[in-house]
Amino acid sequence: MDSRWDIFCKVVDNFGDAGVTWRLARQLANEQGLAVRLWIDDLTAFARLCPDADPLARTQVRAGVQVCQWPEPWEDTPTATVVIEAFGCKLPGPYQARLAATATPALWVNLDYLSAETWVGGCHGLPSLGCGSVRKFFFFPGFRSDTGGLLREAGLLERRDAFQASRAARDAFLRGLNVSPAPEARLLSLFAYENDGLTGWLEALAAAPRLTHLLVPEGRVLANLETWAQARVGAGDCIRRGGLTVQVVPFVSQEAYDQLLWACDFNAVRGEDSFVRAQWAARPMLWHIYRQDEYAHWEKLEAFLELYTEGLPGAASEALRGLWRSWNMDGDMASAWAAVEPHWDELQSHARQWCAGLAARPDLATALVQFCRNSL
Repeated sequence: MDSRWDIFCKVVDNFGDAGVTWRLARQLANEQGLAVRLWIDDLTAFARLCPDADPLARTQVRAGVQVCQWPEPWEDTPTATVVIEAFGCKLPGPYQARLAATATPALWVNLDYLSAETWVGGCHGLPSLGCGSVRKFFFFPGFRSDTGGLLREAGLLERRDAFQASRAARDAFLRGLNVSPAPEARLLSLFAYENDGLTGWLEALAAAPRLTHLLVPEGRVLANLETWAQARVGAGDCIRRGGLTVQVVPFVSQEAYDQLLWACDFNAVRGEDSFVRAQWAARPMLWHIYRQDEYAHWEKLEAFLELYTEGLPGAASEALRGLWRSWNMDGDMASAWAAVEPHWDELQSHARQWCAGLAARPDLATALVQFCRNSL
C-alpha cells in the first residue's frame, strides 16, 4: 500500500481533536512507517501539546510527521492515497475535487468521535455514498471488538508498569512539577471543563479523614477553582483547607500528561483524548464528557457506564455511576464522593482489569492501517 497519508484536523475543543490526531499521526509514522502530513488549523493549540513546535510555521517536521498549517483559502497541493477526515472537519473543496480527479485509487476515511453506544459497531466500516470515484468509509474508535479500538502506542503499558513500580521515577517526575505530596496523601488529578460541582467535591475532600493532594493542570476548570478559593490562581499556586491540598500545575506535553495520570491514584479527565489516556493509566477515574445540545451527551455517558461497570459489585457500581452522574448532571458531588470512598480498593482493582481487557484488542492505528489495506 502507498505510504502517503493526509490527516485533516480542525480544533474544536481546545486540545481534544488536536490531541487525538497528533497521537495518531505519530503512531502511523513511527510504528507503521508511513509518510504522514497532519493538516491542522490551529497551530497555537498544537504547540501546547508539542512544546517544540513552531506555531507560526507553515510546515514543519515533528516526531517524523510533517505538520502543516491548514491554509484559508486552500492552496493547491498534491493529494494522498489515504485521507483521514477527523471528526467531520470537512475536507477543503479544492482538495476534494483533486482527490476525485486523480487516476490513482484513493481512500477517504471519516474518523469519527469515540462512543460506547451499541449502534457504533453497526456503522463502523460502512461506506459513504455520493463521493464520486473516491471510496469513503466511516471508521469508529470504540471499546468493543466490532469497532476500531483505541489509540495505544507500542510499549505504552510496559512503560506505565515500569513507572508505577518505581517510587523513584514517580518522585522524580513530581519534583519536576514542584509537587511534594505528604507520604500518606492520596494523589488525584483534575482536568475538566467548567463545572459548578467542583466546590462540593473540594469541600468533601477537605473534610475527609485521609489527606488528599489534588493536581490541577492549567485549563478551563480554574475558574471554578478560583470561586472556591476566593482568589486568583495560576501554575505553582497551592491552596490548603483541612486535609486537602490543591496545587495548580503547568499545562504539560502529552508524554508528561501520561506520566501525571500514572502517578496519581485517581484521575478526573475530560473530552476524548485524556479520557482514553486515563483508561491506559489503569487508575479509577471520573469523566467530564463534552456537553452537547439537548443533553445528547448523557446517552453517551450512560452507554460507557453500562460497559465500564460490568463486573463491578453492585454497591461499587452504583456508587461510581452516582459520582459520574453527579459530575456531569449538576448533582451533589459531596454525597457522591462519600458514597465512593468505601469502594476504593474495588475500584482500583477494576480499573486494572478494564485496562487489560481493552489492551487485549488491536490498537486503533494498527486496525486503521489494516482496514485501509483491505479497502484499497
